[in-house]
Amino acid sequence: MSLKDQINDDMKAAMRAKDSERLGTIRLLLAAMKQKEVDERVTLDDAAVVSIIDKLIKQRKDSVAAYLQAARQDLADKESAEIKVLEAYLPQRLSAEEVAAEVKAIVAELGAKGPGDMGKVMGAVKTRLAGKAEMGQVSAAVKAALAG
Repeated sequence: MSLKDQINDDMKAAMRAKDSERLGTIRLLLAAMKQKEVDERVTLDDAAVVSIIDKLIKQRKDSVAAYLQAARQDLADKESAEIKVLEAYLPQRLSAEEVAAEVKAIVAELGAKGPGDMGKVMGAVKTRLAGKAEMGQVSAAVKAALAG
């Protein structure tokens, strides 16, 4: 079963269970997926769906920080609940050590020497680690690998 089918099934289950918060988050995800399909005239595969989920989670984390800064705990809690629902659809994430090891292997494969090769390395890393690691963490690992 594809990730897209699983999300559709979960939406139906949330409707039956009358779980309005979960249903709202899943509908938001489905709307983002549909928007991408319509805009780019493509059918999304699991990697593209994971990419959309990552983007939505990042938006929610930014919102939580803004709400906490504005002393709006109620809104921050709502966004945090949405993050939990979205994270359930992500594959198992790699640890920091595993990310560093993957990055070192890719740097060795490409023969990258220094910070000037950052773009080339990031391109290869993004394709290999898409959905398996947060790109901010990956970027830091690439910088560290190319610096030393």
